[in-house]
Amino acid sequence: MKTYIVGGFLRDQLLGIEAQDKDFVVVGSTPEEMLARGFQPIGQDFPVFLHPQTKEEYALARTERKSGHGYKGFTFFTNPEVTLEQDLYRRDFTINAIAQEINLEGERLGPFIDPFGGQLDLAKKIIKHISPAFEEDPLRILRLARFMAKLNDFMIDPNTLRLVKQMVANGELKYLVPERVWQEFSKGLLEKDPSRMLDVLQDINASEYFFPPDFEQPNLFKKTKELVHLGANHQQDLSNQLAYLLSQVDIDQLGRWVTQWKIPNELQQFAKIFNLLLKSHPSVLKDAVSTLAFFDQVDLWRKPERFEKVLHAAYRVGVDVFMWEKFIRAALSVDSGAIAKKTESQDGRLIQAAVAKARLQAIVACQ
Repeated sequence: MKTYIVGGFLRDQLLGIEAQDKDFVVVGSTPEEMLARGFQPIGQDFPVFLHPQTKEEYALARTERKSGHGYKGFTFFTNPEVTLEQDLYRRDFTINAIAQEINLEGERLGPFIDPFGGQLDLAKKIIKHISPAFEEDPLRILRLARFMAKLNDFMIDPNTLRLVKQMVANGELKYLVPERVWQEFSKGLLEKDPSRMLDVLQDINASEYFFPPDFEQPNLFKKTKELVHLGANHQQDLSNQLAYLLSQVDIDQLGRWVTQWKIPNELQQFAKIFNLLLKSHPSVLKDAVSTLAFFDQVDLWRKPERFEKVLHAAYRVGVDVFMWEKFIRAALSVDSGAIAKKTESQDGRLIQAAVAKARLQAIVACQ
């Protein structure tokens, strides 16, 4: 039994990038032996175990065979005879197929093991697929685009680019699982230059799979890239980056897109509110009734912190938010509880109307 650290951790260290998540491969072992050593099983599709002390994931070396479509369309094979090189051969890019042995204490031993020239490709700044098995998993198309956003001075190997375009032409992307798409796409939005991810997906003719239809408009697409690039420069979080990505599209398209990729509801709502704010600013601020209606629409009363964050995201891209903040302070200064107590009727609609009237007056007073 031998254990190796593999993949992204070594790649990032070789590039001088802060390395975080570690992946481990165990060669020459069995599930029974891993359990006997105190590892806890967690893998559903193939044997993966949690280390008894560090809780890091250790996977048994495996090979795989295509048995269906999409990310889950594989049959995995593990036994003690599977070699490290066989395991690395099924990975995506040469730069992710570098390994180094570790001992039981996690200390790294000996030289890098690099059967497919990953270190050379790192030096040449090239992203290259390892084998024809690459085309069996269409999610790797999106991973390629994400790595171009992460490694923004790298290029795609010409043979890899041809293969990816052929995969798109063959319709492989229709088998992607929404949750996995969002997992990769969201990571790409937080990379060093997410606009490169968008460019790659457009260049390989994958726009119709991954983008809202409005992205077909060159000026809109250009503006969107500028916004997500600006967001990355300011180290904005995922809610902001998604909002920038969808800020220029029609609100109905936005709704369909976030539903299609099963994006978490909190992120969906933030993106919708940001989109509405950009589309309504500054006209909605010229009329107190419209301003109050907008505050109702975005649920300011229950979630003021969310709208404040939306305003901060808008400020980052050049929106003058001074009047927004002024009207928010005025509207939120209204004590709805006190008004409810003073209202003679207990009818909820009358109380609500009285509160709305007070908020409207507060907004008018500071116009």
